[in-house]
Amino acid sequence: MRKRLRELGYTVGRLPPGRRCSLVDVPGVRVGHVTLIEGESVRTGVTAVLPHGGNLYAEKVLGACHVINGYGKAAGLTQLQELGTFESPILLTNTLAVGPVWEGGVRHLLDQNAGAARDRDTVNVVVGECFDGWLNDARALRVRPEHALEAIAAASEDGAAEGSVGAGTGTTCFGFKAGVGGASRVVGGGLTLGCLVVSNFGARRDLHMLTGTPAERAPGPPSEGGSIMIVLGTDAPLSERQLRRLAARATFGLGRAGSFASNGSGEYALAFSTATRLAHRADEPFTDFRFLRDDSPQMRQLFEAAGEVTSEAVLNSLCSADAMGGRGGHRVEALPYELLAGAPALRAS
Repeated sequence: MRKRLRELGYTVGRLPPGRRCSLVDVPGVRVGHVTLIEGESVRTGVTAVLPHGGNLYAEKVLGACHVINGYGKAAGLTQLQELGTFESPILLTNTLAVGPVWEGGVRHLLDQNAGAARDRDTVNVVVGECFDGWLNDARALRVRPEHALEAIAAASEDGAAEGSVGAGTGTTCFGFKAGVGGASRVVGGGLTLGCLVVSNFGARRDLHMLTGTPAERAPGPPSEGGSIMIVLGTDAPLSERQLRRLAARATFGLGRAGSFASNGSGEYALAFSTATRLAHRADEPFTDFRFLRDDSPQMRQLFEAAGEVTSEAVLNSLCSADAMGGRGGHRVEALPYELLAGAPALRAS
C-alpha cells in the first residue's frame, strides 16, 4: 500500500496543513476523476475540479492563470486572462483529448443553462493537459466527451484520491510513476489554500534536483519534455490580479520539486478564489468586492503557502502512485521511498 508524504514522516515548509492536506480542504471545492485502464495500452482519464457545487456559468468565481512554460495545448485560457473568471469546471486530461473533454464541458454548461450560446452569449470551458503517451496509446483517442461529464458528475468534497487516477493515470515524473497529487495550508485568520497537480515532468537524470543525490540510469520515458498542471484554490478574498500573482508563486514550489521547465515541457498554474461569486447577468452596473491588501500578513503567507503546497503536491503524486505497465510493454516503477531521505526540501515530521 503506497503512502503520502506525511505518512512517511516528512513535511514541506512551516505552515500547517488542512485536515486532508488536499485541494478539497477549501470549503465547497469538489474534485472528481474518471480513470480509464483497458487492456495493455489504455492508461488515461479525466479529472474535474469544481470551485463550487452550483452553476459555475451563472455564478462565476474569480481566477487567473500563470504560464511558466507554454509548451501546451490548453483551452480557454485567453478569456480567463482577459476577464479573470472561471465559468466552467476545470478539466484535466491527456494532450490529444483536449477536444472531446472540452466538448463534454460545453455539454455540461449547456445542460445547466438554457440561454447560453444563443446569439453572442457563448461559454468558456477551461481544459488543461499532460501527455501520457509513454504508458497510454494516446493515438487511440479513447477519451470521449461523456468521460468529462462523468468526471464532473463524480466530483465531491471528499474527492482527495491521488496517484494513478483521472488525468494522472498514465503520467510519470523523473522516470517514476506519478499522477495526481494534492496538498493544502491554513494561513492567518483560518484561510485555506489548496493545490492539485498532475505531474508529468523530468527525467531520471534530473532527480538529483529533488533528492540531492543522483539516481541510477534506467529505461523509461523520453528524457526531454513532459508537463505539469497546477490548480490552486483558496477561500481567501483575492482579486483576479492577486490570483495571478498567487499562481506565479507556484513556480517556486515547482522548482523545489525539481523542475527547471525544459524546452518541451508545459507548466501551467491556475488559481481561483471561492470567496466571491460574480453573476453572469446583473442589473447593478457596479461590483463592490473587498479583497485582502497586497501588504497584509495573510497575503504574504498565501505566497509562501503557494510554494509549499505545489512542492508537496508533486511529492504526493509520486509517493501515492504504484508501478504501472502500459503501451508497447513499457513499464514505470514506483518511486522508492528511500530516495527521499536526503531531499533538501524535506524535513522529518
